[in-house]
Amino acid sequence: MDAATLTYDTLRFGEFEDFPETSDPVWILGKEYNALTEKDNILSDVASRLWFTYRKNFPPIGGTGPTSDTGWGCMLRCGQMILGEALMRRHLGRDWRWARSQKQREEYISILNAFIDKKDSYYSIHQIAQMGVGEGKPIGQWYGPNTVAQVLKKLAVFDTWSRLVVHVAMDNTVVIEEIKRLCMPWLDAAGACGESEGVGELNGCLEGACALTEEETALWKPLILLIPLRLGLSDINEAYIETLKQCFMLPQSLGVIGGKPNSAHYFIGFVGEELIYLDPHTTQPAVEPSEDGLVLDETYHCQHPPCRMHICELDPSIAAGFFCRTEDEFDDWCMRIRRLSCNRGGLPMFELVDSQPSHMVSVDALNLTPDFSDSDRLERFFDSEDEEFEILSLREA
Repeated sequence: MDAATLTYDTLRFGEFEDFPETSDPVWILGKEYNALTEKDNILSDVASRLWFTYRKNFPPIGGTGPTSDTGWGCMLRCGQMILGEALMRRHLGRDWRWARSQKQREEYISILNAFIDKKDSYYSIHQIAQMGVGEGKPIGQWYGPNTVAQVLKKLAVFDTWSRLVVHVAMDNTVVIEEIKRLCMPWLDAAGACGESEGVGELNGCLEGACALTEEETALWKPLILLIPLRLGLSDINEAYIETLKQCFMLPQSLGVIGGKPNSAHYFIGFVGEELIYLDPHTTQPAVEPSEDGLVLDETYHCQHPPCRMHICELDPSIAAGFFCRTEDEFDDWCMRIRRLSCNRGGLPMFELVDSQPSHMVSVDALNLTPDFSDSDRLERFFDSEDEEFEILSLREA
């Protein structure tokens, strides 16, 4: 059987390896656990993450397209998982826990409905696949981490309930000023009013003719920060390993999407030298919500021990995700990243700068997808099943 299309339909859940009994700390999306004394808490935390897998028998994508994403949709499902985690943080909080057969909160039901496999769900496989056409990916073609990040950024614009800012930091560089202007759009309005009427009349201006809507003047629009990275050529550079592990320890961590060649995973933490991940390579029947909007949700949660793999097996093409609900959380993230950059134990995976370097052009400001043909360095992510390359823009180290 082709490794790219292997699913757990051929396995029995009883064959999953139990979580290791080790004195090494276990980190899951910013939370530390003791594997010897908190095993149930670890499994409960993992089971509370949204687990999106291959599905079959859903309505045809585009009306006449595929009715299953088995064999090609694993990275799209990983994108759903990292975005789903952000929505859970946004509406439920990091400490929310799922339990089988319990009455669920309305916010949870709304989140799950946003991912149901039908064309009118905000983040369905249908929406992601069709939006990917604009990124040069025909429906049914395998995605890389950067492509799915760009697609999620475009889809989030239509989610008026969550009102998120999705920023994809290109060229291995996170620009603080750029992010703050995106998350606080009133800054631009204030600047424009200040120029026309003077700083002294700024407050009156915001309350007057050029005022934004109440939602737009919110102090901070919650941020999903996605950072596509290349951590080596064909294999991960060991100099990045400690820094990557540190990212899972940050309270803002949404995890990492990546995996092995042709096989994408959603990485949520680590123990020792092993990464902990949710695997989308299980084909399950599509779920249809009931008339009252409720969803049979047990198949959207991983109720067996999570998968693990040695960190050196990770393909170097990844996208790291972070969620900052408030400006204070973003400032705290910046402080922690700067501390990591000062550590001698590992090589920084990306650069954090206050303002935009002169050689960079703001993709968000232009509302364009990056022109990969003008990049300083190209990453070619080979997909042997489709025999195509994905080209990611990367900056010279």
